[in-house]
Amino acid sequence: MSDNILKKDLTGFHIHFVGIKGTGMAALVEIVHSRGAVITGSDVPEHFYTDEILSKLHIIPYTTFDAKNVTDDTKLVIYSAAYKKETNPELAAAEKKHIPLMLYSEALGAISETSFSCGICGVHGKTTTTGICGTVLNELELPFQALAGSVIGSFGDTCTITRGHKYFVAETCEYQRHFMAFCPQIIILTSVESDHEDYYPTFKDIQNAFVDYALKLPKDTGKLIYCADDSGAAETVGIIKQQRPDITIIPYGDSAQGDFQITFGNVKDEKQYFTLKGFDVEFYTRMPGKHIVRNCTAAIALAVELLKQEKLPVSADNIEKIRKGISSFCGAKRRSEIVGKVGDVLVMDDYAHHPTAIKTTLQGLKAFYPSRRLVVDFMSHTYTRTAALFDDFAHAFDAADEVILHKIYPSAREKYDGTVTGRALYEKTKEYHSNVHYFEEVMDAEDYVRSSLKDGDLFITMGAGDNWKLGKAFIEKGKKL
Repeated sequence: MSDNILKKDLTGFHIHFVGIKGTGMAALVEIVHSRGAVITGSDVPEHFYTDEILSKLHIIPYTTFDAKNVTDDTKLVIYSAAYKKETNPELAAAEKKHIPLMLYSEALGAISETSFSCGICGVHGKTTTTGICGTVLNELELPFQALAGSVIGSFGDTCTITRGHKYFVAETCEYQRHFMAFCPQIIILTSVESDHEDYYPTFKDIQNAFVDYALKLPKDTGKLIYCADDSGAAETVGIIKQQRPDITIIPYGDSAQGDFQITFGNVKDEKQYFTLKGFDVEFYTRMPGKHIVRNCTAAIALAVELLKQEKLPVSADNIEKIRKGISSFCGAKRRSEIVGKVGDVLVMDDYAHHPTAIKTTLQGLKAFYPSRRLVVDFMSHTYTRTAALFDDFAHAFDAADEVILHKIYPSAREKYDGTVTGRALYEKTKEYHSNVHYFEEVMDAEDYVRSSLKDGDLFITMGAGDNWKLGKAFIEKGKKL
């Protein structure tokens, strides 16, 4: 179906999006809009940051789901996995009218079939790595489109960037094996470890998904760029090699062999320097954390492969363009995002919701801002993840000077069985950290935060819950002082 429907040129082709305000959906809207599609869509009335993305495209979503929103001239309906054919009136109307339906992941896969596509995957770092890749490829002026799972500053504060359609670089998600719809020629694998325990109860379950994704690479020409510093990724690549020795394996990291072996340099003036074995230049990134250097290196490896694909040299001029792309990357929304400043209190927000991501992000911030007291407010997301990684969460805050915890932010896809709570995580965290506080509800902590933060502090809200509201309130009220 995708060969006949989602082509490179979609001029005049009417697509209706159900759940259009979702981050991935809004990004896909940008992709098909750039290819000429006529777009309508529906979602809930609440305002999301994606409303700004849609507004730039002059798209005003319907704020109720109604069968009449699917008109006779609609050629395709793309819908979020949050909505079901059995209960959503627009999906039911599309079926009644015999209009083709596609899940978001299926539509992304169909788009990938029309280009030389590169899938960015891994438990951590997908969005940032995709953003860096797009920023670097833009400096190289290659004919590409990139799609990230969040707003990227260097994309012009949107989720995508377009210079053509020959190459397609996209963040691809492992949850429920969504990335299996994607058709990659090259894969970047950042990390593999236990996550999404509601769907992948064991490490082997999630590892098998990444193996199966890599096996989709084309015979003899497929390439897999992977982080050799991540034990799960390294183990997974070992399995892939056994099953598909034809895949070209390209490692990166400080433990990697070859051109993309990293030597970490100094961190100074809020810049992180590093060198690579195969290059006679020094790179730097303005983003904190060694994990960001690894993400940058993955992007450099992809850029080199696409230069080869274009039969262009990895010349001094092109290396300088790559360096410029790396240094100009300014982050993604909710990824060590500076959201404001009150006096000399720096306020940040980060989506990290896995112990490894929390630990590496906080370590990076401490190295970047050594003179600031680091105060982290964390809200754990999903009962299954919290229970499965309970001790790891409790150990994750070593780099922080102070920790504030809350109740667990639930997911609609799971039911609470009473075995784990936010307070239990607080009690466990106190065993490893001397300065931990607990407030059941996020905004219960507002008065404490306002009274305890001092000039020179770095206050960061972390997690996939709604505790970002605490940082926002601190900024808004701080402006009125």
